[in-house]
Amino acid sequence: MVRPPPKSGTSSSPSARFDGSTAPADFGPLALKAVRQATIELGICRKEVNKRIRHIVRMFRWAVENELVAPTVHAALKAVRGGSPGGGDRGPGVRPVRPVPDAAVDAIRPYASRQVWAMIELQRLTGMRPGEVCQIRPCDVDRGERTWTYTPDSHNTEHHGKVRRIYFGPRAREVLLPWLLRDSTAFLFSPAEAVAERLAAMRARRKSPVQPSQLDRSKADPARSPRDRYDVSAYNRAIDYACRKAGLPKWHPHQLRHNAATLLRKEFGLETARAVLGHGSTAETEIYAEIDPHEAVAAMERIG
Repeated sequence: MVRPPPKSGTSSSPSARFDGSTAPADFGPLALKAVRQATIELGICRKEVNKRIRHIVRMFRWAVENELVAPTVHAALKAVRGGSPGGGDRGPGVRPVRPVPDAAVDAIRPYASRQVWAMIELQRLTGMRPGEVCQIRPCDVDRGERTWTYTPDSHNTEHHGKVRRIYFGPRAREVLLPWLLRDSTAFLFSPAEAVAERLAAMRARRKSPVQPSQLDRSKADPARSPRDRYDVSAYNRAIDYACRKAGLPKWHPHQLRHNAATLLRKEFGLETARAVLGHGSTAETEIYAEIDPHEAVAAMERIG
């Protein structure tokens, strides 16, 4: 936490004032602000600084709940405001995320597995988040209407009590259809399947006879086996690999959501773009409640 004021001749930098010597009952708003300032000095972005400060405040809430500190300690810490854009004590902001040029997306197709390429295409067409495309299963896709609907099990705004719906227009349905022909609870996009297909393709391209000892090159007890579904990190690594093979600067899958957002806003306006993308902020989620979902459906039938 925060140590007592430094003796003469010692550093007064906030980053030099932490050794855990402050008793929890004495940890107040000034100490929390000192922690925040030291975190800022590390060059950490404002969003991450705020998240870490919230973790500390929640820790004290737990301590109050278990009668380890007085309720006044937690109440005082809640008075510390989070950082916002501007001001030297607010921390650097997050760089704005930009869309990926379509040429940079198309260039990595030869180096991406068919699983990863299908995920990329679905993101470009629907604007879904990377985590949402990773967790699709056939049972999550409602094909009862002309425009298919996907309701993810988990999403960024579920803690606000909101339901997230993703709409698949004709182009997205064409991408999606071959992947739905599997067990209803199986994930559509599997790294294990991608690895198996890559190894099979390598064997098919081999011109010399395969030695008996090389028929099965898999490890008997691998330290890390491919999973049955992608997570965001694995998806991001697959794109990173494809970008390096294509000789392109790296881009990440969340940028594809911005590609869709840019097109939707240009073609249909900001409100329809928000309805399709399901933005996570409370204020904008309240705006969605006033938007007719038929606008989102109509938009995806045209461009998705």
